[in-house]
Amino acid sequence: MTPNERWTTIAVTVIILVITAPPAFAQSDTSRIDELERQAAAMLEQIAELRAELEQAKEQKATPDLQGLRAETVAARQAAQRAEAAASEWKDVTSVTHLSGYASAEFISPDNESSAFVVNFNPMFHFLYSDKILWEAELEFEVEENGDTEIGLEYSTVDVLLNDNLVLVAGKFLSPLGNFRQNLHPSWINKLPSAPPGFGHDGAAPIAEIGMQLRGGVTVGNQSKITYSGYIGNGPKLEGEDGEIHAIETDGFAGNADDEFVFGGRFSLLPMPKLEIAVSGAFGDVAVVENDGADISGDPTRDYTVFGFDASFQVGAFDLRAEYISQDVDDQAMSVAPGGGEWETWYAQGAYKFGQAKWEGVVRFTDFDSPHADDDQEQWALGINYLLTPSAMIKFAYESNKGEAGEPTDDDRWIAQIAYGY
Repeated sequence: MTPNERWTTIAVTVIILVITAPPAFAQSDTSRIDELERQAAAMLEQIAELRAELEQAKEQKATPDLQGLRAETVAARQAAQRAEAAASEWKDVTSVTHLSGYASAEFISPDNESSAFVVNFNPMFHFLYSDKILWEAELEFEVEENGDTEIGLEYSTVDVLLNDNLVLVAGKFLSPLGNFRQNLHPSWINKLPSAPPGFGHDGAAPIAEIGMQLRGGVTVGNQSKITYSGYIGNGPKLEGEDGEIHAIETDGFAGNADDEFVFGGRFSLLPMPKLEIAVSGAFGDVAVVENDGADISGDPTRDYTVFGFDASFQVGAFDLRAEYISQDVDDQAMSVAPGGGEWETWYAQGAYKFGQAKWEGVVRFTDFDSPHADDDQEQWALGINYLLTPSAMIKFAYESNKGEAGEPTDDDRWIAQIAYGY
């Protein structure tokens, strides 16, 4: 091959490479990046060969177009360098946008109520600038019984990465108290198609908070690690009904009707990989801000405390975990709902993977107690899962429930669910 023919081949390759290469911010396919780098390296080798031929031509004085060949060599080298830079540019971006989330569809068949199909969709958005600031948010789309679509903001925070061990979080965040709500509730992570009783709305476990939080972790020794979080937030609302506190609302509120803040956090120890032991707590003052469906103001405040404990351990094909959490409000004689109360729940769960990790069996026991007998519930849940992929599964479960006779909490049910995280 003559030098001119070789240059033509290189030039065509470079042009095709540059035209077809995607922008750096869209370059997410590792195999394509590796191919770009390989082609750039190959082109540099060809340029070296071309330069050798140029030197040989100079020595032998065999080409009348020596200046043109030198210019072609320089142009080819510059094109190869641009292609090589494009292949590695994704490593030097200052911002990254990422979309993830999860979705599920399920069939629920209670013993004493009508069976139905339900569906939900939770997209998550992330925008990272350099290694300093992260914005993250999750939306929840649910179709209600009447066909309307309800949209909720699960969380939305600006996270400032102060250093390798500490992050400042501001906005609406999932409650850091306990483990299930902040880490395990998404349908593609939860090993059963339902949350343990007491870990939903009006339960014992806080759901979300609006405020500020510091959280992080640090390695201790060769294997151990500790994690920590502390926050200040607007706190929950007390809902009164018929002279009693009907529920503690903990969905995260932008207003602060009782003009009091709540402080809390979680501390965990991982003495070895895959073993975690943690305690959680919160305290503050709260007041009844809604009574018999109407907003009220000026109701006196009372003490509010939260205490939680959770542990998890993964060994071989086994996944074992347990969690306890309670919310307590004191009596307040001058209130429209003078009596206080404690909402508490705990669960223990075991799971085992088999069949080359394609199948998983799950068993969970939960005991939820509240000041209202019609909310109390004991539940045994048995499930079998088939893992289509590590983030997609088909789940079948049966719940044996024990509650007050005639209440939904006493209704056994079958659940089938398809869940996918992306």
